[in-house]
Amino acid sequence: MDHVPIPTLPEPAVRPRLRERLTIPVLAFGGILMAVMQTVVVPLLPDLPKLTGASPSAVSWMVTATLLAGAVLTPVLGRAGDMYGKRRVLLIALALMTTGSVLCALTSDIRVLIAARALQGAAAAVVPLSISILRDELPPHRTGSAVALMSSTVGIGAALGLPLAALIVQYADWHVMFWATAALGALGLAAAWWAVRESPVRNPGRFDVLGTLGLATGLVCLLLGVSQGGQWGWGSTRILGLFAGAVVVLALWSWQQLRATSPLVDLRLAAGRRVGLPHVAALFTGFAFYANSLVTAQLVQAPVETGYGLGLSIVATGLCMLPSGVIMLIFSPVSARISTARGPRVTLALGGVVLALGYAIRVVDSTDLWVILVGAAVVSTGTTLAYSALPTLILRAVPPTATASANGVNVLMRTIGQSVSSAAVTAVLVHHTMRVGGTDVSTLHGYRLAFVMAGTVALVAAAVSLCVPSDRKGGPAGAGAPVPLATAKGA
Repeated sequence: MDHVPIPTLPEPAVRPRLRERLTIPVLAFGGILMAVMQTVVVPLLPDLPKLTGASPSAVSWMVTATLLAGAVLTPVLGRAGDMYGKRRVLLIALALMTTGSVLCALTSDIRVLIAARALQGAAAAVVPLSISILRDELPPHRTGSAVALMSSTVGIGAALGLPLAALIVQYADWHVMFWATAALGALGLAAAWWAVRESPVRNPGRFDVLGTLGLATGLVCLLLGVSQGGQWGWGSTRILGLFAGAVVVLALWSWQQLRATSPLVDLRLAAGRRVGLPHVAALFTGFAFYANSLVTAQLVQAPVETGYGLGLSIVATGLCMLPSGVIMLIFSPVSARISTARGPRVTLALGGVVLALGYAIRVVDSTDLWVILVGAAVVSTGTTLAYSALPTLILRAVPPTATASANGVNVLMRTIGQSVSSAAVTAVLVHHTMRVGGTDVSTLHGYRLAFVMAGTVALVAAAVSLCVPSDRKGGPAGAGAPVPLATAKGA
């Protein structure tokens, strides 16, 4: 009797261990923490002069210090991650962020608060480091959605941070807010230490100390001039000197980087269209995105006597920002699917167009709360599409040994765009004011001009994205497929 062979069933795939399953959520939690740290101080700013005995100009440095430290440390820590281990540097960034929160919780001295906020700026490197870890650790078919989620954490954290801080400030001592962020930071640090594996991909070499000092000096001059121009006067000697210093220092820095054996930033790689154009698009997208958060918060809190303002409290304003964060969470996998089907440059262009559409809605009507929320939601949708596509474009254009550094530069360009947006929007609103109840407030026309400006910049970002070369392999975008070093440098 012939024996009928019994077909063997394929062995079930081995279920990933708990640590591996939690890698993405843990990294996303770190990204949300980064954005929360940047926004929690906003509700405190009006009261901090009284609480600390410092001047309003000194208090403003609690925001400026975080911005400057984040801009400088993001590319530096990204390069360090490529060289010494991304997990190691990620833990350092989270530890610095948590230490900054503890120091803020322990003091009311404005000098210590400013220094502590600078430490918190190190958290800006969490997102590019996490994206690089995801590329190294995940299979290609999962990288796109994970990177999209990681990119959306910037908006999610910002939407959560404001109402959380406002509630704590309203019902508890302001130091409690920093104790809360310290506890969250410690939780994120412990979770990352436990769940995130060290990437085996390294780019050994000698760390470029001279390049780091040059970039830090140039960025401080540039961003300090942009952030303080409205307060010190755009034509003042200090501001003009800062801008001139930035041009000179960054020019010398570029010359040094092109000649360095192991540069902090590979400018030859960054100058290629496949990397350089996404950096330019990041600059414009950061500008367009930030105007929404900045203007919406001011507009809904404007007095009812203005004829357009809603007179909302800080807590209510924060709650108005929550839907935008939820939308970014929902649309992150959608953006990944679009990138897979059409390519990340199409997703980036679509994001710019959707951003412009959201601002068009704001121009048409910015007096009804539901229309404001709809317009802000559309802007958040466009931001999700754009922010998820940017790191995917970078990952497909650079070698695995340069992912953290390249993504750090891309985040830096977004930061510069946000800084310029803040200065530009402030300049527009300051020049369009009216007198209400003895106080100067911005006019509705000024807000609409800011929306038009942001929408126009979003369309420029869309146009730039269409100039990015399409994927040469024609494979599924968003997979994060590594590009050989020779190919990437020759782009």
